[in-house]
Amino acid sequence: MLSKRVKSVLHFHFIVFIFGFTSILGVLIDKDAVSLVWYRMLIASIFLTVFLFFIKKKKFKFNFNLLYKLIGAGFLIAAHWLSFFHAIKMVGVSPTLAMLSSGALITAVLEPVFYKRKILFSEILFGAIAMIGMFVIFKTSPEDWMGMFVALVSMILAVFFTLINGVLIKENSSVIITHGEMVIGMGFISLYVLFSGGFDTSFFTITPSDFSYLIVLGSVCTAYAITFSIELMKQLNPFTIMLVINMEPIYGILLALLIFGDGELMSSGFYIGLSIILFAIILNSIVKGYQNKKRTKEGALN
Repeated sequence: MLSKRVKSVLHFHFIVFIFGFTSILGVLIDKDAVSLVWYRMLIASIFLTVFLFFIKKKKFKFNFNLLYKLIGAGFLIAAHWLSFFHAIKMVGVSPTLAMLSSGALITAVLEPVFYKRKILFSEILFGAIAMIGMFVIFKTSPEDWMGMFVALVSMILAVFFTLINGVLIKENSSVIITHGEMVIGMGFISLYVLFSGGFDTSFFTITPSDFSYLIVLGSVCTAYAITFSIELMKQLNPFTIMLVINMEPIYGILLALLIFGDGELMSSGFYIGLSIILFAIILNSIVKGYQNKKRTKEGALN
């Protein structure tokens, strides 16, 4: 019988697979990054509002401490998605997703500072291995450095977003957290679009195919995936979360090859880099499993 933690890891892998499909939708949807993210957050907010207030019938109690953290998280997720989809429009699915491998090393350095715990050598080691994989990938496509840099910035924003959610989930509902982040994030983007004069006819013109893709993006890939990824932080620490997210490039690239064909084929060096990342993920899973077993055994003896 699978342990609760193993079930959580498998569930999160499924969510990361959905995240990988998000990049495909970013290519299929004929909208710029700003309007795409705005609609994504709007649709997610609507779904979560219906779920919270009409199905669960929950009442939201104002909490200033929660509010200012949600404002920070809402800004981070909005900025992360803007830079992520902008990178996809610049260099495509595969190079953008490959840059996500930097998240593990960044988290290994920042998580101990953020949560005031000691730095673990294993996390630095596996994060560094994942980073080596990223450099191998980068070396194979030097002409795409600007798009990859934008993707790297997107990953850094995602790390801080994950760290904040790791704090929020300790005392709050994952649904309420996600709902607040989507509403606040959409507010930030709305202000940007408003002052830049972007709310014109073309902004609100949506083709039937784009509308269908946006519904999937806002509901399954956002309302469901983000909510449960935050919920799983009750069982998984941020470093494990970020390391599993390194599977997103693999899932996304496989989907891109299946859907877009030869257009997404990369050089052999690119796939060598991805193999290095996968190697780090497998090693981390083995070490974490051993450490958990050891702690359980020591707890039973005490």
